[in-house]
Amino acid sequence: MTIKDIKIEKIFDSRGNPTVEASIFNEGGVEFKGAVPAGKSRGSGEAYVADFSDAKNSVDEIIKPHCVGNSFSTIREFDDYLIKLDGTANKKKIGGNVILAFSIAFTRALAFERQKLVWEVMREEFFFDLEESKLPMIFANLINGGAHADSNLDIQEYMVIANPVGSIEEIVERVSGLYKNLGDYLKKEYKLKHLDFGDEAGYVLDFKNNFEPIQILENLIRAEKFDPVRNSPPRGSFGPRLRAGVVSNGVEKEFLIGLDVAASNFYKGGFYAWEGKNISAEQLEDVYSGYFEKSRMLYSIEDPFEENDGESFRKLKSEANGKLIVGDDLTVTNPKKIAGYAGTINAVIIKPNQIGSVSEACDAILKARENGMKVIISHRSGETEDNFIIHLARASDADGVKIGAPARERMFKYNELIELYE
Repeated sequence: MTIKDIKIEKIFDSRGNPTVEASIFNEGGVEFKGAVPAGKSRGSGEAYVADFSDAKNSVDEIIKPHCVGNSFSTIREFDDYLIKLDGTANKKKIGGNVILAFSIAFTRALAFERQKLVWEVMREEFFFDLEESKLPMIFANLINGGAHADSNLDIQEYMVIANPVGSIEEIVERVSGLYKNLGDYLKKEYKLKHLDFGDEAGYVLDFKNNFEPIQILENLIRAEKFDPVRNSPPRGSFGPRLRAGVVSNGVEKEFLIGLDVAASNFYKGGFYAWEGKNISAEQLEDVYSGYFEKSRMLYSIEDPFEENDGESFRKLKSEANGKLIVGDDLTVTNPKKIAGYAGTINAVIIKPNQIGSVSEACDAILKARENGMKVIISHRSGETEDNFIIHLARASDADGVKIGAPARERMFKYNELIELYE
């Protein structure tokens, strides 16, 4: 595909902060865009994020003179060209956010040229050995804490995990209904006229302790009768090429519970600030073990320890049999880091803007699969309307998608799920 022109613009994410949107024009003058979100809770190994002024300069002085008029036949060829132009380890010369924005835009342009959907182009290039697809788990952040909210919760995200039982439209409808019912319950129980919301549209308020939201979610799921044992979900509603996904203890359940602790945010001086006390990694591990014992629905814990403490991840994984211990800040969508933590975790978060290009994000997915890890494609707390990550999930046959509460700007991704998986 030959690039006729490029440009970059400043747009604003869901928190009202500036971010970048890149455009690529093909020979016919058709414009293809890619917008990049921003994270508040960021791993130290993430690609460099350039501000708009620097991004504009790098586009005008580096990318545009080298790319306009050139032809690229694959996503990897285009990405490798930009990465070589940058020439730094963490994309500091151009910016990982800038490279990713153009990488997404190019992927869309290539799909248009080949008369295919975006996910189909990525599957053909990176995941060509996949013959069928499964519906992904949906990780929906319903209660916000930590860096994403002004509350007393140390844990950053309390999520319900919707398992693929029924059609994707039915699953999204159940998640949305649970979210609304949770809001009604919280207002009634805590005598509130209105509820505050966090960065990912989850509810925000103070609780007795870090475990109480888990209890509330579990009780709500039971009250809504969303916890039936289903040995044989209705396969007919999946479509001809979609199969059922997650199995927990030999049976499939409609909802489980997940946490994103983001422990690096409250780690300092060798201790974790937990419910007003400083505790050790061993004590925090005991807390998580107790949570698993008290809640049979608790299935997944992301970033339970700070990003350099792989040994504590490994210990928790060995003790929490059948549960997901998920790396995010630990692995930052980096194939080398993912390979290095083989056996330490059994699931990994994939955020394209952590690594800074489409092809590298795909490489991270392939490396995770190679090491037996489940793959969860994730949004960021400062989101845009761009729905590229849903295409990445569909292309890679992801085990899960993490896209926040079913509200506001996050609904673009929920609706794209229905569009791609129905």
